[in-house]
Amino acid sequence: MIHPLKVTSTLADETRYQIYEYMLQEKKPFTVQDIADKFNIHPNVARLHLTKLSEINVITADFVKSGKGGRPGRVYKASEQGVVLSFPKRDESLLLKWSIQLIEKLGVNALETAKQISYQDGFEQINKQLHTEHKIKQTIGFDEKLNILTQSAAMIGYIPQLEETETGTKIIFTIYNCPFNNQLSTNNNIVCAIHESYLKGQVDALFSQNEFLQFENMVNDCDFCKYSINVPNKAKI
Repeated sequence: MIHPLKVTSTLADETRYQIYEYMLQEKKPFTVQDIADKFNIHPNVARLHLTKLSEINVITADFVKSGKGGRPGRVYKASEQGVVLSFPKRDESLLLKWSIQLIEKLGVNALETAKQISYQDGFEQINKQLHTEHKIKQTIGFDEKLNILTQSAAMIGYIPQLEETETGTKIIFTIYNCPFNNQLSTNNNIVCAIHESYLKGQVDALFSQNEFLQFENMVNDCDFCKYSINVPNKAKI
């Protein structure tokens, strides 16, 4: 396992993190020149950033033949596996696996209880952040609420987009790098239900009035999960 300090120090560089976030969104291979052009940096600098990201396994580096002869070129792509930090090293995936299996054994009532717990956890996590930053939900604006929601999920690949509608604002949240991706192949219905409840709790903690809807899902062979959050005009402040 890569040392957590190496992961955090690598992603602490703002440009490097932006490159990783961009590659995560696009989900396609990039050359050094592609990244250099996109971020207006020298190819040698782009190569350094990509090398650093590949060293902590958040992106992969592969050689691809161009079909025109000559040496194969190297391309980089965001890894399908997220980053896991642990101080000290722990294997929490086993605990998660046991918990999911227990819910599956106990049935619908256990799932509903788990959803209630995850919802409350998401709700309290946002309230704790508001308290730490000495902010009150009723007195902060829409943009600040959106920023808080985005920051709380930055490390698992939330990418927000805004769409103005006749009745208010629609927030589109796309999750490109699900933190529970390893569990989706066998227990996707349980994992997605609990994760969605957690996200709903976060949204409700900031926006008292909202319509929360998932309309794309990795389980259904999508490349990402996508949520729509409709916030009425009168609920924006």
